[in-house]
Amino acid sequence: MSRIDLFRQHLTEKRAVKIIAGIDNFDIENIKKVVTSAEQSGASAVDICAKPEIISEIREMTDMPIFVSSIVPSELVKAVEMGADAIELGNFDALYKKGMSFSAEHVLSLVNETLEMLGDMRTFFCVTIPGEISINDQIELARKLETMGIDLIQTEGHYSSDNVSDGARGLMERAELTLSNTIELSRNVDLPIMTATAINPTTAPFAFAAGASAIGCGSCINKMDSTLSMTATAKSLVEIASRNALKVVELV
Repeated sequence: MSRIDLFRQHLTEKRAVKIIAGIDNFDIENIKKVVTSAEQSGASAVDICAKPEIISEIREMTDMPIFVSSIVPSELVKAVEMGADAIELGNFDALYKKGMSFSAEHVLSLVNETLEMLGDMRTFFCVTIPGEISINDQIELARKLETMGIDLIQTEGHYSSDNVSDGARGLMERAELTLSNTIELSRNVDLPIMTATAINPTTAPFAFAAGASAIGCGSCINKMDSTLSMTATAKSLVEIASRNALKVVELV
């Protein structure tokens, strides 16, 4: 079984957990802690930035499936050449804070460019659906990606940090948009869906209930200081995903 086959299996079983270091996280020591926590928790994959020296160091460090995220097609192709098991066009959420925006047409253009540059060098390809576009545009984009042979789509929720409630209510408010996007997309496309943005041990069960086959979890882990606390949180997420897989089996 290849590395990415493990992720595919978890995806089919609706229990995939991708731990995200961050598309704009270039702190190698932090990234190593994130990767270690993902390994020790039994997560399905880890997601890192497209900086070549970081890809090289993390590839030597782990046999886990590695996703590399970028919005630059040439960086994604280079990542495959360096041993990445999967590429992801996205995440966009971190880039909104820099004033960037992404339309459905822009995403399709980037996907086409990446596929052309890959040529016969086919790899597992995930595409983030911009959370800031209308749900109808998200559905149309997802359907087009499905016909193009994309393996996985990832949802997101673009939210403002202003006026967010405290406690569990605040956590749910942050995840509300990505959860609703997951519901709508799961009803309209057959592609597996990974729910990301504000997914943590509180909101993860709702992501699976909304129709996700996978969750992408970043800030609830990569913002922590210690590997121990990162691993504890990652283990909690893996346990939630495993319980979802058991529910799916019971329903079959």
